[in-house]
Amino acid sequence: MTERRTEERIERVDDGLPLAVRTAWWATAWLRGYVVTDLLLDAVIGDDATHVVAGLGALGLGPDDAAETLLTGLARVRAEGASGFGVALPVEGDPVGLGGPAEFNAAVMEAGQAVVVSGAWIGLVPDRVGAAVTWHAQRAERRQLPDVGEADRVLRRELPRAADALADLDVARWRPEVADRLMNLRHRPRLAPPPGVPARCVELAARALQAADIVDLALEDDGGAVSAQEISARRAALRPLDRAARHALVAAGSPEAWPE
Repeated sequence: MTERRTEERIERVDDGLPLAVRTAWWATAWLRGYVVTDLLLDAVIGDDATHVVAGLGALGLGPDDAAETLLTGLARVRAEGASGFGVALPVEGDPVGLGGPAEFNAAVMEAGQAVVVSGAWIGLVPDRVGAAVTWHAQRAERRQLPDVGEADRVLRRELPRAADALADLDVARWRPEVADRLMNLRHRPRLAPPPGVPARCVELAARALQAADIVDLALEDDGGAVSAQEISARRAALRPLDRAARHALVAAGSPEAWPE
């Protein structure tokens, strides 16, 4: 497919997107011809020193098992029949975005995120050391994904529920910045997606990041909780919102789940 050239450069913003989501968005746009390779690399590598792909040789997709440049690795995956790059953001007890095999699932659980290449069914698990990222390639299997519409509805439902629960726990006393965020839900991260990502998915990703930020702030240092009971109550109040945020990011970041 011929790449559609654009003069627009990547706007540098600290949008808080997980690396797997940003990579999936831009790699899918590149795969479908919406952006040229320079824009892909600029968006994914950003301020890092380097990104490489390792393990493709062991999968029979290269002459050996040496690490390759990000572009070379993605080109090999594209030649294997890739149709889209999606996201997995699992935690223990909630393997959202994963379909197996067990070895791949375990690696992603440890890393916390991965890119899953539909069509080629290859998983890319990031490992960061300083400013260098190595994407470790493994075989992946087909997976079930959250529906974008359902993920949106659940996130909209869980945010006010979490706000009410945190208010009952006197959030303004132990984390005033969390209370401020809950009072200003219209202020969301400003995302700069590539062409081809549905506007509905961009908005869903922004609200998911907003929810995840509230969870992180509220759980920081256990919010100054003074008892195990308070800590437990706080985590219980935030667990459904954390789950909803991760499911929303997986749906928004996986083209297999995008609305037609």
